[in-house]
Amino acid sequence: MALSFDSDFLKKLEYLHVVSKKAFAGQARADRLAPKRGRGLEFADTRPYSAGDDFRHIDWKAYRRLGRLLLRLFDEEQDLPIYLFLDASQSMAEAEKFDQARRIAAALCYIGLAHLDRVTILPFDETMREERAAGQGKGRIFRVFEMLEQMQTGGRTNLADAFKLFAARGRRPGLSVVISDFLDPHGYESALKVLQARGHDVYVVQMASEADRDPGALGDVKFVDTETGEVRDVEVTPALAVAYGKAWQAHTDALHQFCGRYNIGYIRADVERPVEEIILQTFRLGRFVA
Repeated sequence: MALSFDSDFLKKLEYLHVVSKKAFAGQARADRLAPKRGRGLEFADTRPYSAGDDFRHIDWKAYRRLGRLLLRLFDEEQDLPIYLFLDASQSMAEAEKFDQARRIAAALCYIGLAHLDRVTILPFDETMREERAAGQGKGRIFRVFEMLEQMQTGGRTNLADAFKLFAARGRRPGLSVVISDFLDPHGYESALKVLQARGHDVYVVQMASEADRDPGALGDVKFVDTETGEVRDVEVTPALAVAYGKAWQAHTDALHQFCGRYNIGYIRADVERPVEEIILQTFRLGRFVA
């Protein structure tokens, strides 16, 4: 897949921020506010002056009024660590689904890069593959396009095992976006809780395609498990097709409800929709970007 965005869409992305429900102290100055007190742009508070403090930040007006030396404190702008977890397991092998997932990852990455946030892309299946730092600055997006184009699907899905490996790396907390179809036979609950337990603000982007929602045919059908290779011959009756659709919807509803219960952001991204519509409309309505 040749991955690219037109200049008009990129300009629209530059006006957006990824919204975190938490505030994280970053490592470098960036285009957002974090709770670290220091030299910055917006006045936050005062505290008593101590020997060794920078006398240039003494509040002399307060001294004339109160007769005490107080130091002016500011909210310092910091970078936000953004982790983009991209499901590259075999269940995502459907071309339209994985292409759409990569487009969404690229768009979110560009928003972060444009505001000097520290973005890391982490493809996974049953393990955590090599993480890829996007760098900083919007000019890095072309390198991101190349990285995403080179990614291949393969392996079975196991979010819990993969995220435990990530947690063991000791990365500092940040905003973690999990882009996946969440068709994991082991479940997704413990995996998302692992990220939360490490202090991350978690968002879920559920990829969904027509092939997931509809068995696609009636009569004798051969189903192949894309991850295990298991083959099963099934007679798809109208009643079975309806039951299949209901089971898939129940899976989606359960994921949505789980996210709501644990204060995890949730977005459903259908592959049939333009990525511009998903980012500029759905993500805004979901208060994921602003």
